[in-house]
Amino acid sequence: MPQSSKPTYYSLLGLHPSASVIDIRRAYRQLSKRYHPDTTDLPAAVATTKFQQINEAYATLSHPERRLSYDFKIGYSRFGVIQPPPDLNHPVSHSYDFSKSAYLDASDRPLSSGEIFALFILVLTFVGCLLLAVAIGLTRGEAAFPKHLLQPTQSIHEQITYVSQLITLMVINN
Repeated sequence: MPQSSKPTYYSLLGLHPSASVIDIRRAYRQLSKRYHPDTTDLPAAVATTKFQQINEAYATLSHPERRLSYDFKIGYSRFGVIQPPPDLNHPVSHSYDFSKSAYLDASDRPLSSGEIFALFILVLTFVGCLLLAVAIGLTRGEAAFPKHLLQPTQSIHEQITYVSQLITLMVINN
């Protein structure tokens, strides 16, 4: 790994570049508790600086695409040793558009099969309730909706009156 004057995000979190996502999250939580400006005994300026560095490191390492890009930048590869690019200290001319990514947040994930099944049951129950309400309305016919209430209305006031009369009749009939 190439050495530079600035510590790597991994060294800020006290980890090796091969650390898992769980290890990164665990280290971040421990260090953020230790260096949070509201809970530490360190001077506020030191704690704030350290806390911001830890947050920056976690934001990069917890996002898979940013982590891969950072690993390339520092010269670490899970597959072998790579050389750092010659323009390491120059800004990248083209940036990646993260809005096109399916994962905008590191905590986003696809639904599991159990969650999809639960959503399916929920939708099925909702459709069943709607069908049951329509069937009950059709079997009651005119008893539920007298003809004088089914006339089209013109104003908002008449529409509110119409709806309140419908609700009253439905409550009385049940």
